[in-house]
Amino acid sequence: MPDPIKHDRFHGRVRGVERGCDWPGCDHPGEFRAPGLRAPGADGPGDYRWFCLDHIRAFNAGYDYFAGMSPEQIWQAQSPIHGWVSEARAFRPTAGVDEPPRWADFADPLDAITERARVKGKASAAARRFSPEERRALDVLGLDAEADRRALRSRYTDLVHRLHPDRNGGDRSHEVRLQAVIEAYQLLRGASGFS
Repeated sequence: MPDPIKHDRFHGRVRGVERGCDWPGCDHPGEFRAPGLRAPGADGPGDYRWFCLDHIRAFNAGYDYFAGMSPEQIWQAQSPIHGWVSEARAFRPTAGVDEPPRWADFADPLDAITERARVKGKASAAARRFSPEERRALDVLGLDAEADRRALRSRYTDLVHRLHPDRNGGDRSHEVRLQAVIEAYQLLRGASGFS
């Protein structure tokens, strides 16, 4: 008959660990994990300290998760949606597919419906005019799909003048953005979607 499962009465105990208690002067085994000096973050899970039962109780009695936080930060950390700064497109009521018209902007509901259809038709026509790669290039330049060749040239000239090191006293911190602007312009210069 197999051994019955033995439940440990202390939640979080890690048995069979060969490390000692991290409390200064304690020689008992460290069976309980506690947050370390380096908090978890982008570079990994952080450090842990290991204590015996008596010292984990002492640590927990003096531990304050909210130490050093402002009242606003404490409120945010206690919020049930902490970490969800904005709702993702999939969780919006409309899933970002087809936003309803803003009825308050129109005196007549039929005008709102007509405007919605007009905008939707324009967006889909503009989407058909440009390939996905060309639409990304338009985003790099900060242009919408309604832009013409004159707007493309004007925006390109403006961005090159602002980002080029010769215009910024030799500041080369914008080189990556400048290169992206030049590549986007080169792609869009020959695009057939412009009128």
